[in-house]
Amino acid sequence: MDQTLAPITAPIPVRASSTDDPAELLRFAIDAHGLGAAALATLVEIRGGAARALGAHMAVAADGRFCGYVSGGCVEAAVASEALLAMAEGRDRTVKFGDGSPFFDIVLPCGGGITVAIHVLKDVGALRHVLARLERRQAAGLAYSPERQALEQVDPLPRTCWLERDFLSVYRPRTRVVLSGRTIEAQAVTRLAEVSGYDVIINGHDEDAADIIDPFTAVVLLHHDLDAEAAILETALHSPAFYIGALGSTRTHRRRFERLTAMGFRRDDIGRIKAPIGMFGPTRDATSLALSVLADVAAARLVAYA
Repeated sequence: MDQTLAPITAPIPVRASSTDDPAELLRFAIDAHGLGAAALATLVEIRGGAARALGAHMAVAADGRFCGYVSGGCVEAAVASEALLAMAEGRDRTVKFGDGSPFFDIVLPCGGGITVAIHVLKDVGALRHVLARLERRQAAGLAYSPERQALEQVDPLPRTCWLERDFLSVYRPRTRVVLSGRTIEAQAVTRLAEVSGYDVIINGHDEDAADIIDPFTAVVLLHHDLDAEAAILETALHSPAFYIGALGSTRTHRRRFERLTAMGFRRDDIGRIKAPIGMFGPTRDATSLALSVLADVAAARLVAYA
């Protein structure tokens, strides 16, 4: 009796998580590679508007699971399908979506277009290197060569970009918020910062503060007394923190300015302090203040590391 083999059905892409944290995406790719095969998709070109920044990733497992975003959610399933085809063929591929794309049925809401490079992972040593550096709160870099279909670790550049024929991705530690104060405002900022995925450290005093404030740290001072903030503020001004914000009115900040000037701080140093703290104000409740503070921190981070 004749027998025919059933056709092999390709896995159906299914989102495994809604994270867009680069470290979590790299961990997903490493785990998927360990279970069989994985691909890393990277946004390498933007034509017009786009929902994600250059260098945004998706990680795709051979069983169809994927995570990450290269758009606002409108092309991710198609990218995962392309990644599954790339893994089946064992070759990298580059795909265009939106403006300039052969996929006429996939239109980006922003009206622009994107190009996504899909790399079939051969090994994950470079990804582990990035995670190790991020764990030490150091920036890291990866260079992807479409010609060689290779991914390797490099020293990070100031920004993600094409460098000759290679695409260089830059990874930086997530934002750390060092919070000083035992006020209701401090409690509200802590809750919102933790939900936002920030690394929150409560520091009511100044001990060990110099060791935890790095270039990816925002220092938030929520005291109702200038004396209470004095020690941690001095430490913050001597640190590489990308943001320093302090609670208080304009009148209070004038007093703060006078005190710091008497201590020998220069005008430029004192000018690093955002006071009154926050993006908008004045606020009259703790929740509004927390939103204002963290919006200011997020905006400052974008300016510092665009």
